[in-house]
Amino acid sequence: MATKKNDKSSKTNKKSTTKKVQKPVESKEFFNRELSWLEFNDRILHEARDTKNPLLERLKFLSITASNLDEFYIVRVASLRDMRSMNYDEIDIAGLTVNDQLERIDAKTRESMSIMYSTYNRSLVPSLAHNNIFVYDYDELNDNQQDVCDLYFKNVLYPILTPMAVDSSRPFPLIYNRMLNLCVMLDGGSPSLSLNKVKKDSAEGEKSNEASVQYVTLQIPNVVFRMFSIQDENGNMIFVPIEQIIKANLDELFLGQKVLSSACYRIMRNADLDIDEDEAEDLLKEIEEQVRKRRFGEIIRMEVEEDIDPDILEFLMSELEISNTDVFSVNGPIDLTFLMKLYSKTSDLHPDLCYEKQSPAKPAMFDDFDETDIFTQIRQKDRIVHHPYESFQPVLELVRQASVDPNVLAIKQTLYRVSSDSPIIASLLEAAKNGKQVMVLVELKARFDEENNINWAKKLEKAGCHVIYGLVGLKTHSKITLVVRREEDGIRRYLHLATGNYNDITAKIYTDLGLFTASEAMGEDASEFFNMLSGYSIPDNWRRLIPAPLWMKDYFVKKIKREANNAKEGKSARIIAKINSLVDPAIIKELYKASNAGVKIDLIVRGICCLKPGVPGMSENITVRSITGRFLEHSRIFYFCNEGHDDIYMASADWMPRNLYRRVELLFPIEDPDCRRRVMEVLDVELNDTVRAHFLSSDGSYHKLDLRGKAKVDSQDTLIRLAREAEASKEETNTVNSFEPCLSSDLTEE
Repeated sequence: MATKKNDKSSKTNKKSTTKKVQKPVESKEFFNRELSWLEFNDRILHEARDTKNPLLERLKFLSITASNLDEFYIVRVASLRDMRSMNYDEIDIAGLTVNDQLERIDAKTRESMSIMYSTYNRSLVPSLAHNNIFVYDYDELNDNQQDVCDLYFKNVLYPILTPMAVDSSRPFPLIYNRMLNLCVMLDGGSPSLSLNKVKKDSAEGEKSNEASVQYVTLQIPNVVFRMFSIQDENGNMIFVPIEQIIKANLDELFLGQKVLSSACYRIMRNADLDIDEDEAEDLLKEIEEQVRKRRFGEIIRMEVEEDIDPDILEFLMSELEISNTDVFSVNGPIDLTFLMKLYSKTSDLHPDLCYEKQSPAKPAMFDDFDETDIFTQIRQKDRIVHHPYESFQPVLELVRQASVDPNVLAIKQTLYRVSSDSPIIASLLEAAKNGKQVMVLVELKARFDEENNINWAKKLEKAGCHVIYGLVGLKTHSKITLVVRREEDGIRRYLHLATGNYNDITAKIYTDLGLFTASEAMGEDASEFFNMLSGYSIPDNWRRLIPAPLWMKDYFVKKIKREANNAKEGKSARIIAKINSLVDPAIIKELYKASNAGVKIDLIVRGICCLKPGVPGMSENITVRSITGRFLEHSRIFYFCNEGHDDIYMASADWMPRNLYRRVELLFPIEDPDCRRRVMEVLDVELNDTVRAHFLSSDGSYHKLDLRGKAKVDSQDTLIRLAREAEASKEETNTVNSFEPCLSSDLTEE
């Protein structure tokens, strides 16, 4: 129970005080990664609050903010809670202890959630009503509308609901992670149910009240849309939360019982997997078991309605064994992720409240595949495709053509995240059916995609593909496809190397770059790379590809040091890096040294950034900007001036310890002049963004530019326009797929 848990906690704290605890001194060099992530989520929240964005897109931004925060708690906060339970007393790079971090996270989260619900209640709901989209409480409906809701309860909701009583023979049921629930308090005076009687003591604690209560909990159905829709007399849409319809009809659910009170609640559990790969005889079965155990993870947070009955709250805290510090009360509907579906329900009727629909352009560097096969085009020269501004079709076409081409002997590929109905998987299955050698590394440990990847791995194995699950202790996060083809002049290797996943769905909403090449040097590296994954081969050196975890970090350090030395010698020096996160202390310190040597450093960091820019004597030559918009910025690009020779690389990795030390990643050079221009165009456009860019200050806060007197440059709109212009210049009009706005958490993706 809650009291026992607090007693246990106090014993743990007493024990820990006997140790010599290092006194934390807050770092002058680094920001804390967790607080930096919360700043990232606040930038998405800013987009939800920005009235310059289309109204329905603001709903999506708020939904994404809520979803991101959920994942942050069940992954990152859960990890910190685990550290605290083990009396971990080391300080992080920012000089904070685990308890310091948890306290600051709690305060920051409560502040952010207050702003989230203020945005929902005071801005979004009234703005929707102004556009004839009404979100009402049940009590705000007229009698006829309430009758419609009551009929929906009777015909649809009532048959689905399963009330779970709590008494001596029926313990409190398992409450699933992130599911919305309703707790109901009934008058216990009725003899019809033998439920647990909870005596209510007087304020003095000496007298007991003769009245008793009984509790029931039920899960709000997630098989129907969270918001029930009806039309008013003018044909306008009205949306009502189904939990309010259920609350209004509890008398129908508990016949013969008196309902005293009810309140919604939702819990979050530790969702981090604890896998001992060295001891696991069958990694696939072990991960299946760990995924199943997620439902029993420790509760780390509970959300409740602001006006919850104190008795219900006390009951829930006792049964779930949580303390006050784990409870978050909200002024509105719990779990704002429903706004994403509300967008879907209304966007077709109100296109004027959405971003203008766009379709990915035909890739400028490719011709039609029905005229020239993809292998001929790649053999002619290297080619770059930029998603979602350009179609994902060349990636799908490479694997599809390889699966049916009689001259293709083998296909090798790494898969981290794929869609639930993946055309890539379909092509690999077809290739195996056609007798080709197919080797696929399926990363089973891709967080929250474990079950999907397990299913694909089984299907691939059943079809005759060689499936491996990566290296022990490492996640394989590289994005590479190798096709081995027999041609007139011998065996030739074709490669696709990318910054993003082989996922045809996220390719519509994540900005990523992919390189297609038949480079002999890269092809030889690719063969050795796959041999390293499938066997025990570790090459002494690499021709072009630079993998992690053994080589990449040192390679980056070498490049940064070279720029610093060039600057000291008065030579041209510059560094530009576009990444998702910057955490690694060693890389950051080298950037500081380069800054002090006079190197101009521009960093485009979407999410976490532990580097402090603009600090005199340390980082005054470093700028950091973060771009948030309709697409998730996901590509990784690295530019080093090299005395004007311009070294340009792309990678699957960010500058984080997990990428550089604990994952199998790939860094690859861009050598073709046309491809280099395409990549530099992306960097140039984003460095000139004045609309979407948030600039990091030395105190850890972000700000947008004052646009007075400045040209408005939206980098994502600009890149859409440039892709369209390139398509028009080739007189091609065919398009594939549709753009969909998205800004997801870097926790899930990576």
